[in-house]
Amino acid sequence: MPYHDRKLRLTDGRILGYAEFGTAGGKPVFYFHGLPASRIEARLTHTAACRLGIRIVAPDRPGFGLSDRLPGRRLADWPEDVAQLADALGLNRFAVLGVSAGGPYAIACACLMPKRLTAIGLVGALGPIAVPGLDRIMKWPARFSFHLARDRPRLAELLYAGLVARLLRRRPLLALLLLQVAKPDRPVLQCDEVRRILQASIQEAFRHGGKGAVEELKLLASGWGLALQWISRPVHLWHGEKDRTVPVILGRHLAAAIPHCQTRFFPDEGHFSLPVKHMEEILQTLVAADPKRQETLGDLNAPFRSS
Repeated sequence: MPYHDRKLRLTDGRILGYAEFGTAGGKPVFYFHGLPASRIEARLTHTAACRLGIRIVAPDRPGFGLSDRLPGRRLADWPEDVAQLADALGLNRFAVLGVSAGGPYAIACACLMPKRLTAIGLVGALGPIAVPGLDRIMKWPARFSFHLARDRPRLAELLYAGLVARLLRRRPLLALLLLQVAKPDRPVLQCDEVRRILQASIQEAFRHGGKGAVEELKLLASGWGLALQWISRPVHLWHGEKDRTVPVILGRHLAAAIPHCQTRFFPDEGHFSLPVKHMEEILQTLVAADPKRQETLGDLNAPFRSS
């Protein structure tokens, strides 16, 4: 399946941008990107998805890439966007995969649209950092960004719309990442293909400036408004124990709080090396989690429901 940018007009008039990778007509997996990132990040799944016959659908979240902003948005708003995209594509049931800051969005879908999900995957997923004590274990740049967006959003917007956006457009971000990432991540980020994909993904995130990033930082730093014990579908969690971007304690918190969460912690992997090196295993696990044939919408077309 060649890469194409696509757009969907939602019922509230907003544009939702997305891209597809892997195999057309394959078992569907919705991929939720990290922060700052965009639908282009899902290009990292393409080779594995082709081998496995999987269709990857990768939407831009509001304010990133091709997607319009949704001021004041909540995590609970995301499943409705996903449901409308799935309806437009004729998909009744599908898996979701949340990577890094995409993890909370996969969790929102698991809580609020469980009947449409076959499986939920979390890879290096951000945990609820509003929980007392959890935010302090993150590196200071992340703590600073989250707290600034939550407590001083106008200042954060000036910073991200100005200095940060210009820096990410003009300089390779990977050179900056290499200063802080774990040792297992460095050779992965030095790979030409991975570097090109991540750089393009991050630059695309700032297509319309920094407001989307600030809104997302504020949202993630606040209470999620979700109860992890609501999750009733299978959840598979992968996390690298040497992850310095989303420390493993956040993954362990999610694993303990989500009912029947199936986990795999990798002693020698980091934040970037894990999804790049183990994507085939991750996707295979997700599509094998529900043996039912993937259905298409017809008379079964049902609106989004929060239960």
